[in-house]
Amino acid sequence: MGRHDRIKPISYLKANSAEVLRELNDGAPPLIITQNGEARAVLMDMGTWEQTQETLALLKLLAMGEDDIERGDLVPIEGLADRIRAG
Repeated sequence: MGRHDRIKPISYLKANSAEVLRELNDGAPPLIITQNGEARAVLMDMGTWEQTQETLALLKLLAMGEDDIERGDLVPIEGLADRIRAG
């Protein structure tokens, strides 16, 4: 099933919402919804959405870490345990 098979007009969603939700919960890939011929929304199951959010959060943390490195905002690892205990 190609990506083009997962693009449907909003009228399809209106007429088949229960079936669409069942497919998504059974592991179907996200569904792109169009309105007036333009992509307007993406429907996915909650598990996929949560996994996507976790991935984005990790990528943001990595980017923040890279920014810290570029600015030279670093703390040596030596003495880390003592600093943690000291609060």
